[in-house]
Amino acid sequence: MKVLHQIRETLATRIAEAEPAIELVAIPLAGELPGGLEAEVLLTYPWASPNLDRVLARGVRWIHALGTGVDAFPFDLLTDQTLTCSRGGSAIPISEWVLATMLAFEKQLPESWIHGVPAAGWSRAALGTVHGKTLGLVGLGGIATAVAQRALPFGMLVRAYRRSAARSPIAGVEVLGSLRELVAVSDHVVIAASSTAATHHLFNRDLFAAIKPGAHLVNIARGALVDQDALRTALDAGRIAMASLDAVEPEPLPDGHWLYTHRRVRLSPHISWSMPGAAELLIQPFIDNLRRYQTGAPLTGVVNRDAGY
Repeated sequence: MKVLHQIRETLATRIAEAEPAIELVAIPLAGELPGGLEAEVLLTYPWASPNLDRVLARGVRWIHALGTGVDAFPFDLLTDQTLTCSRGGSAIPISEWVLATMLAFEKQLPESWIHGVPAAGWSRAALGTVHGKTLGLVGLGGIATAVAQRALPFGMLVRAYRRSAARSPIAGVEVLGSLRELVAVSDHVVIAASSTAATHHLFNRDLFAAIKPGAHLVNIARGALVDQDALRTALDAGRIAMASLDAVEPEPLPDGHWLYTHRRVRLSPHISWSMPGAAELLIQPFIDNLRRYQTGAPLTGVVNRDAGY
């Protein structure tokens, strides 16, 4: 079977090692394509390459987007093809990043470190704890599930809100009936939902008014889920004690943006996914699906184009 790809050769090599019988054909991200080239499968990035419309016209039936989110993918170019993504592929590093930010907030890191001079109150502090605190997960997909799995052993009470009525896949995680109910009881609120038209500015002035005073907000999803003007108001009022943001809008932020300097903001340049072998974690779902495709088994990570994720 032939697979067209627009990814780095180092990642394509990983596929060739796992499935040596597959013919991998590298094609450019822009410009003309080789004449007579056709294939049913395309492996590409989760955004539009300049020549994607011409690639799809080469008999492509299944497209895999090498990423966990597809909010930048051009759905309008699709007809009846199947689109999948590496949903949950970055769950390990991102969930670790979330735990790190919650612990840093409670343990006052790095501001509690001392540098060069003795602290005024040696051996005295008023640090917090994650033990017994309520973690509110907005979304309960692969990443949020991985966060829950790591938070429960710390003694956190884990609650979640999801669009579907499905039960939690993790024992000990209670699914609440509304987002307002979730944020009202959560000490740490983690945004892990997909970015769609329905979730645009999901966190707005109304929701921030309902959030538990002194809450810690963590966003590892997309910046579009948060109304940043409303966030600034909530931060200035102390309604939100801290916002740890790995996703903002736009990316990168322009010079002089208020998020760079706000005392209640910890800003990260969209790197929560990073760890040794991070790219291989995204490739593996495609390899698994490639085996399924060849045997006619249902694919995983199928994108619902109507829902946008």
